[in-house]
Amino acid sequence: MDRSKLIYAEAHKYGQLAAEKITVAPMIVQQHANPLDDNSDVIKQYYVADGVCGFASINVKPANSKFAKFIVQNNLGHKSIYGGVFISVRDYNQSLQKKEAYAYAFADVLNKHGIKAYAESRMD
Repeated sequence: MDRSKLIYAEAHKYGQLAAEKITVAPMIVQQHANPLDDNSDVIKQYYVADGVCGFASINVKPANSKFAKFIVQNNLGHKSIYGGVFISVRDYNQSLQKKEAYAYAFADVLNKHGIKAYAESRMD
């Protein structure tokens, strides 16, 4: 079996374990009568079990490395405009914390195999 495929499978496995293990801090969202006044009456309130919303990804550099080429050829990611190859974390609904846990664990596995990788995230 191709070494890149084995490394990807290992990184994905550890990413999933990290995301499953994390305890997410839930979020409460409130709609106020006056959206410009936080002291106005609360009209609606929502409980978001997945916590804050966001995105996470893994960036693999350089884009011409064997592993990066494997990612692109197998539609697991795409070239980034900032260099390298971008692997988006698509699981875990909108949960930033779960996506981050997955991305950091995934990147750690790649780095242990000598593949330069960085986890990236942003809140939505």
